Amino acid sequence: MTTTAATGDAPAVPRQHGMTPIEIPAQPDAIELGTGQLPEASAPEAWHSEYGSMFARNVGTATLTPFLPDPAKATGTAVIVAPGGGFMSLSMENEGWDVARALADRGVAAFVLKYRLKPTPEGLDDFAAALGAMLAGPRPSDRHDPATALRTLDLQIADARAAFALVRSRATEWTIDPERVGMVGFSAGAMLTVATALVGEDANPAFIGNIYGPLAAFEAPEDAPPLFIALAADDGLMDPSGFPLVESWRAAGRPVELHFYEQGGHGFGMYPKETTSTDWFGSFVSWMRMHGLLKRAEPTSP
Repeated sequence: MTTTAATGDAPAVPRQHGMTPIEIPAQPDAIELGTGQLPEASAPEAWHSEYGSMFARNVGTATLTPFLPDPAKATGTAVIVAPGGGFMSLSMENEGWDVARALADRGVAAFVLKYRLKPTPEGLDDFAAALGAMLAGPRPSDRHDPATALRTLDLQIADARAAFALVRSRATEWTIDPERVGMVGFSAGAMLTVATALVGEDANPAFIGNIYGPLAAFEAPEDAPPLFIALAADDGLMDPSGFPLVESWRAAGRPVELHFYEQGGHGFGMYPKETTSTDWFGSFVSWMRMHGLLKRAEPTSP
């Protein structure tokens, strides 16, 4: 197999997958959520770079990293950001930190959730092979079976619930209205976001964003939070059945907005691209503004 040399003493990695192992970056502001260690962890946490961005895998301890706005322009609204990666890795930069920084620039307190992941092979080549096999195979049945999908996410939902609890417990300190804490997720993180809204019990997000996540139908409750959806028509992972999640929200009489871009593929996140999918973030901010979430609010006790 053809390989390309990595930096330092790191082993060479196959050119085909383009992943380069990197040191775990310093995360001095990350707060452990106290949900415990991944029970079936088989390899230590590891990071790699790909597409000019950083990814984490084999995450066994959940953390939350705050990105707080300038107090002079803080709106009181907060968003928990859930990166994607098929529950096998986390796109910490493109779908995490970059999103959080952009939200903070607009006066929104943002918190990147590094949730626990499925164990994967310790070697990067073996991980790439496992990821490729998952993407090359047929769509998993749980993508079209809501009950099965939710049953597989107990650990990740626990991490999300702990994140909401932490943010609300420190709402006064962080200048946040505990009634205006939402969540936005990408791909697998979007699945977690919807699951948190449906079965996350005390999490109770005030609003949610599903960015190129599954769109399978769920029975939306009558108090389902406002939902923003963005994805591209040329996304190879798009559910061929269309937009049943939109119809679930509409059937419950709940607010939902869908942005369906002609091009953009999967995983566009905050990458600058020559496609209109790049506009999703501006649309999300405008949607938040429409719902009154960018008006300054005085924090109240949690």
